[in-house]
Amino acid sequence: MSDIVITTLNARYIHSAFGLRYLYANMGELQQHTALVEFGIQQRPLEIVEKLLELQPRIIGFGVYIWNAAEIGAIVAILKQVAPQIVVVLGGPEVSHPPDLAPWTELADFIVTGYGEISFPDLCRQLLADMQPPAKIVVGQTVPLADLASPYPYYSDTDLSQRIVYVEASRGCPFKCEFCLSSLDLTAKPFALDAFLTSMAELHRRGARNFKFIDRTFNLKTDTSVAILEFFLERLSSNLYLHFEVIPDNLPDRLKTAIARFPPGVLQFEIGVQSFDPAIQQRISRRQDNEKTKANLAWLRQHSQAHIHADLIAGLPGDTLAGFGNSFDALVALQPQEIQVGILKRLRGAPINRHTRAFDLRYDPNPPYALLSSSTLSFAEMQRINRFARFWDLIGNSGRFAHTLPLILADRPFTRFMQLSESLYALSGSTWQISLKRLFELVYQAMAESLAIDQASALASLHQDLRLSGEKGVPQFLAASAAPASPKRSTANKRQKQSLQAE
Repeated sequence: MSDIVITTLNARYIHSAFGLRYLYANMGELQQHTALVEFGIQQRPLEIVEKLLELQPRIIGFGVYIWNAAEIGAIVAILKQVAPQIVVVLGGPEVSHPPDLAPWTELADFIVTGYGEISFPDLCRQLLADMQPPAKIVVGQTVPLADLASPYPYYSDTDLSQRIVYVEASRGCPFKCEFCLSSLDLTAKPFALDAFLTSMAELHRRGARNFKFIDRTFNLKTDTSVAILEFFLERLSSNLYLHFEVIPDNLPDRLKTAIARFPPGVLQFEIGVQSFDPAIQQRISRRQDNEKTKANLAWLRQHSQAHIHADLIAGLPGDTLAGFGNSFDALVALQPQEIQVGILKRLRGAPINRHTRAFDLRYDPNPPYALLSSSTLSFAEMQRINRFARFWDLIGNSGRFAHTLPLILADRPFTRFMQLSESLYALSGSTWQISLKRLFELVYQAMAESLAIDQASALASLHQDLRLSGEKGVPQFLAASAAPASPKRSTANKRQKQSLQAE
């Protein structure tokens, strides 16, 4: 039994709710009356409601994000039918920008906008004392970071051994890229470095090895970045994994020196390129030196063992199919291990929404609110990009087609992979639920029919990739040719596995 329950729905079991742990850490004297409960978006709303009611709470606080908004809406609707006396409080990015709120949020009793570490406990004190708060919308208060209690002690041993541990060395972002909610921040504020490293040392002592930094700009301050990297260099092990979000055009020599000391399988850098189009960059207030970005990406691939996960966004205001293709080709030439092809999404409160009318940006009304069309990209073209992105994940990012992909891309990566994507869709009628064996068959057929790739070259490359994939069954087209004598089990590196887990 708990008077207060704070909860959310994670996208995967391996994820952990960092925001909930901050709330729990700062509940003060109410902490002993508070339960932190996590669910997954795959669980049925009725079952989640049942488990919540077993705790007999008076207040339930939900962390609402773009990936769980629909599911939480369904849960709240059921709660208000079977237990209307329970006070429902919503918080999180998806509800922090009234009046831009989903209709289902009207069912909630209160909404806390912005940071909730101070405002949510204060609201709970009023409610438990039978005091009526003055308004439904509670504006989140901010305090100096040093005044916040640490969330790190509230990772359980199970969290540390089985889940990604989210950490932050700084909060906020100084940049104003309009597609991102961090553009609303005034600046980035660092946590005290000594206290932060002490917390990291304790997590490491307890067994944490999988650290994902949620700092929007990890390499903003070189001294801090180098100190953190050196901290982990002193604790290198075969199972250490560090994920950082890195500004692409800021890689000073001191930082390069530290990065170059890490062995393979430890560092993953998420690098948001988004677009190489200067006109689009200016339109969305993104400051990015494209030449430095290209030089830094090239250096990372040539002189470090870091795994590069680079992001592109399709559908930015004024973007065209050809324009996006140019950015894709430029990024492929830099050879990051992964290219995440993302679709522009309508984040509530994001400044990019000011372009909606001028560029006729039309979004799916359902989460995650992906772009459907614009004045420069038709619905049909966006559907083609969606299929392209899905097949790129299956073929380009999976690591399963390392020998075949160069044949597919040749000297025109975007054009040729789009041809492949269209052919695969025509053959399969779907982008989902395609077995690996079937995917090999489809790729071979598309290579032959759409790209006119030499049969012997296609068979040789697919043979190599299949042998390394771990797939037991041999597709018919390969069985008919001279297959290798002893297929080997996949030796896919830890980086590919952990990168997929961290999505």
